[in-house]
Amino acid sequence: MKYHLLHKRVGDICSVHSGYTARGRLQPATHSGSLAIQLGDFPQNGKIAPARLTRVEFKGQTDRFLVGQGDVLFRSRGDRNIAVALDGRFTERAVAVLPLYVLRPITDLIQPEYLAWIINLTPSQRYFDRVALKTTIRMVSRSSVESLEIKIPSLELQRKITTLDGLAEREHALTVLAADRRRDLNRLLLKGCIGDQIADNESGLIEER
Repeated sequence: MKYHLLHKRVGDICSVHSGYTARGRLQPATHSGSLAIQLGDFPQNGKIAPARLTRVEFKGQTDRFLVGQGDVLFRSRGDRNIAVALDGRFTERAVAVLPLYVLRPITDLIQPEYLAWIINLTPSQRYFDRVALKTTIRMVSRSSVESLEIKIPSLELQRKITTLDGLAEREHALTVLAADRRRDLNRLLLKGCIGDQIADNESGLIEER
């Protein structure tokens, strides 16, 4: 079955702008402030959890850097230049901080989840490998993000793709969790067996005496 695909640059189907520029280290707020999404909050896999974000008292206007559900954040620095779509848990908007870029897709053309998914695919990552600025810290410029060419199917197919991808991620997470639990159980069983052997050995020594 053939699907009709649009071939577009990222800059044609969404706006791309930089996050808030912090002058020095951001300090946690004691009473008020806004939630901040910083590089350290960006997961290698999965989603950004609002409950784990730090609240910060920002200086100056932050309105244009506020993000919430439907926005996509892109990691412009580091070894992996990946994207994450913010989900419905963001009932309060947060401030995106550089080196994160904010991508706001035209939702009539592309779903936020699909945009993040296709940016994270191997072909897109190879593109970033080619265009990344080779400085002390690897960095991808905003213009390079805008120039990334992607294929866009219908919105219905986009939803199917991201749904299946989400199911695959959950299956992988459960598989990893099950493997961890098996290792824990094996350790307990092994510890129990060794403990019994030590106890039996000590009892034997006592009887011999």
